Amino acid sequence: MPELPEVEVVRRGLARWVAGRTIGSVDVLHPRAVRRHTAGGSDFADRLRGETVGVPQRRGKYLWLPLEGRGLSVLGHLGMSGQLLVQPEDAPDEKHLRIRVRFADAAGTELRFVDQRTFGGLSLHETTADGLPDVIAHIARDPLDPLFDEAAYHRALRARRTTLKRALLDQSLISGVGNIYADEALWRSRLHYERPTATLTRPRSTELLGHVRDVMNAALEVGGTSFDSLYVNVNGESGYFDRSLDAYGREDQPCRRCGTPMRRRPWMNRSSYFCPRCQRPPRAAS
Repeated sequence: MPELPEVEVVRRGLARWVAGRTIGSVDVLHPRAVRRHTAGGSDFADRLRGETVGVPQRRGKYLWLPLEGRGLSVLGHLGMSGQLLVQPEDAPDEKHLRIRVRFADAAGTELRFVDQRTFGGLSLHETTADGLPDVIAHIARDPLDPLFDEAAYHRALRARRTTLKRALLDQSLISGVGNIYADEALWRSRLHYERPTATLTRPRSTELLGHVRDVMNAALEVGGTSFDSLYVNVNGESGYFDRSLDAYGREDQPCRRCGTPMRRRPWMNRSSYFCPRCQRPPRAAS
């Protein structure tokens, strides 16, 4: 699934091409694409007609389009294969086009939601006083947010009886970090994914957060991580950070730091990649 850098790349594209435009019409072409909008596709389309899109926003992996002056937002769930594309109005429809948003202007482009696996979708929600769609009000700030509270995060880590990677993926503690960037940050920090959070000192947690930020900013510079054609930006272009990964997907390849073959272990229906020499497991996990 897309993580913070991939979603931020999409947000920036939408900010350039969609912000400030008034919606002329909406076509819902597959009911699953609006299943989180419980009133259905016709209501979704009717309520958006005539609304003006504000500056797209993001928290962690969550992306939304605020509607100017309305206290409402369109929340985008990209899921495993969702794409928000800005296309010329006369471009051929994509095979898995689910929602089309036309605008009441002469710019000649429209917004399309394309989703091969139909796990994603769009839905309309009221916004909180902080400007978040109400259904994601519980999501923590992400590490690139200027208001992210490092001291509070460290205290939460020390208080939780959990392990480092679980804590990094806990969206109520820190948002936007997924499997790929967790493995990358842990490799850079020389920390094993099963290390108990209670054993992490304040300097070490600060260092880990620094590596989380560094790897995400590096991914942002090259458009995020794309392993196939399902993740693209609003212009349909793939990211290239997969070429710079140090841990994720590198099983049996030499560690870029010490040369030891990298290992992969099953972890919570996913995989964890690590160097057995640089990231020594805690005794209980070994």
